[in-house]
Amino acid sequence: MFRNFAADLRGAPWPVWLILGLCLLPEALFLTTSVGLIDAPRARAIAYDNFGFWAGLLGNWQPNYASQPWLMFLSYGFLHAGPVHFAVNMLTLLALGGPVAQAVGPWRFLALYLMFAVAGAIGFALVPELGLPMVGASGALFGLAGLLLAWDWRYRRRRKMTLWPVLRSLGILVLLNLVLWVAMGGHLAWQTHLGGFLAGWGMGWLVQPDQRRG
Repeated sequence: MFRNFAADLRGAPWPVWLILGLCLLPEALFLTTSVGLIDAPRARAIAYDNFGFWAGLLGNWQPNYASQPWLMFLSYGFLHAGPVHFAVNMLTLLALGGPVAQAVGPWRFLALYLMFAVAGAIGFALVPELGLPMVGASGALFGLAGLLLAWDWRYRRRRKMTLWPVLRSLGILVLLNLVLWVAMGGHLAWQTHLGGFLAGWGMGWLVQPDQRRG
């Protein structure tokens, strides 16, 4: 299993590594400030203030700069709440992003990834938490999961195979969100996960994987 995962990492297409690198840059900066290598103790807070997703900016809040209310629909996805949050999301990106990028090609993968990130933000905006910023790549990642599960569902239905593995995966995702929501005291952005997943599931019925790519 670990050998297969290592092979997947080596074979991950360039857009996956690009996204990982863009997520790594701010987290590496925050790490250097936390250990005192750079004297900027409020770097993470400043990044959240300017690039996190703030639902209040869709209402009567005053933005820090003119483009913030629309830029935040993408920028939130490249920030994380800390090293653990970053590591979990990036491992998930490597596991899910590679197969999707290989199936649709690098440019369509980038378009889908950004679309899922926006869909996750829309999900959060529809059921907002006004006092807290929302950050993390999980909206886009749940979109990738939804896309892969929709493809699997379609594949199994065409061949009259059991749908149980897909239903089981859906149940695991719901249970995972419930456990994390309880563990985090209700501060899990489940709305983002749901928005991304629904977008991914829907695109799974519109976007065909390229069978020539394996």
